Amino acid sequence: MIKKLRWQILIVCLTLVIVAAILFVPDPGQKVFEPQPSAGGAYTEALVGSLSRLNPLLDQNNSADRDVNRLLFSGLMTFDSRGIPVPDLADSWGVSQDGTIYNFSLRSNALWQDGKPVTVDDVTFTLDLIKSDSSLFPADVRAMWKQVQIKKLNESTIQFILPEPFAPFLDYLTFGLLPRHLLADITADKLSSADFNLAPVGTGPYRFERLLVENGHVTGVQLHSSENYYGKKALIDQVIFKYFPDASSAYEAYRQGQVMAISQITPDILGKALADPTLNVYTGRLPELSMILFNLNDPEVPFFQDAKLRLALLTGLNRQQIIAKTLSGQAIIADGPLFPGTWAYYQNPNPVVYDPTSAIGLLKSADYKIPANGGDIRTDKDGKSIEFTLIYPDDSLHAQIAKIIQSNWTLLGVKVTLEAVKYDSLVNDRLVGRNYQAALVDLNLMRTPDPDPYPFWHQSEATGGQNYSQWDNRSASEYLEQARVDPNIITRTRLYRNFQVIFEKELPALPLYYPVYSYGVSQTVHNVQIPPLFDTSDRFLTINEWYIVTRRSLSETAQPTP
Repeated sequence: MIKKLRWQILIVCLTLVIVAAILFVPDPGQKVFEPQPSAGGAYTEALVGSLSRLNPLLDQNNSADRDVNRLLFSGLMTFDSRGIPVPDLADSWGVSQDGTIYNFSLRSNALWQDGKPVTVDDVTFTLDLIKSDSSLFPADVRAMWKQVQIKKLNESTIQFILPEPFAPFLDYLTFGLLPRHLLADITADKLSSADFNLAPVGTGPYRFERLLVENGHVTGVQLHSSENYYGKKALIDQVIFKYFPDASSAYEAYRQGQVMAISQITPDILGKALADPTLNVYTGRLPELSMILFNLNDPEVPFFQDAKLRLALLTGLNRQQIIAKTLSGQAIIADGPLFPGTWAYYQNPNPVVYDPTSAIGLLKSADYKIPANGGDIRTDKDGKSIEFTLIYPDDSLHAQIAKIIQSNWTLLGVKVTLEAVKYDSLVNDRLVGRNYQAALVDLNLMRTPDPDPYPFWHQSEATGGQNYSQWDNRSASEYLEQARVDPNIITRTRLYRNFQVIFEKELPALPLYYPVYSYGVSQTVHNVQIPPLFDTSDRFLTINEWYIVTRRSLSETAQPTP
């Protein structure tokens, strides 16, 4: 009886399994709902900083203004995520064979946000403001433009004639255009006080709607997608920026539901941001490089001319420790002078890794030995001690980094004396005057997508220029010369690869790390992508494709069998 009962139970169970399987097998003609991007919604971001002037010619020193201006204005050219130049307001361009003449045609559908057409007159007007001695643009940019002949060929075509070939020229054409029909009576010295700066009209994907004001203070800016934008219309209708004094208060505003994103995740809130299940943290490499420079022409430290010693110093340097302990992990180990993720970057197949044992072996093989009569400092074959002074910017971050460097190299038998120097003095007195032995420095190439390492490593810049190491390598210099005058990006890629191979072999300076930038966005905002950055505002490179609102779309999973 018991045996029969067990069989009955088994039969019932099998029946239930079969029924369940039938119920859960999709009908061949079944339709399912799939979420699809839809236009609409409002995106609100907490900007760390404050509003100054919404004008692309006046935002050089205010990243919060540049963030807003990125959506309001556009230029003749822009750059993709790899730093390759692509047309923006221009729909095409051509370069003469000798690389001195550039012609640009404007898009026929390019309109200002008030509906007026964009013309070559707007380009020449904006450039006149940039070139002015009253301009807030950097002096080297003004000087460059003063050497360029600008010709209006017709209402939609402009020509630039350079005094000599200069392949990075396209970098200088990303400036945001200003409308001549609204600002024609404003001179460069009056531009900073113009009413336009608080009610701007541009050509970007979003147009200015209004300032948000509380108790007489500007607390934010409200934008709306532009009906006149010549490119792909943004899916998100409205973008609202709200200003906060620091990342901590910005994160608190996010936690309270006041905003959907935080413009900057700093180390003090990184842990909270990463632990927040509602927040996606995106990270992008910044266009900055920290490195150690050597004065290769200082007779007091002749050992710096030995490439094997420089390699040993890099091999014995724990760069990952520096990143972890001083930067909360917010950096990438650097392996050369150009930025990873860009068209010009060549990835070293054999990067230098931290290995103090190998570093000591390199020093021994190059005849740098601990004296037989005692002591902890290595000497060269002439008995000169391997000791030098490392100068660094006088702040807490660089002090921590310098102490780790000193500690790492002490283990190799190399004595390092640390000297803190005020930043301005470090650059203007010590580096410019070549009055140093070794220096911890940060190279900042914000808003310059074209790599152009010529100023820092070419022989001609060793005296009076920015080749502070005074590196004298003819082959490397020739590659830099050619890459600077050849407009062909394929040729330039090969030339820069050759330069990087030499740099990695010679190590005239020791690359430490590339800092990264972190940005927090709510999970309710979809399709956000952060490329390698040339400015923090580049996080909006693909904003036209972001979306908040979704719609349900019917799709057939299979066709019914006849």
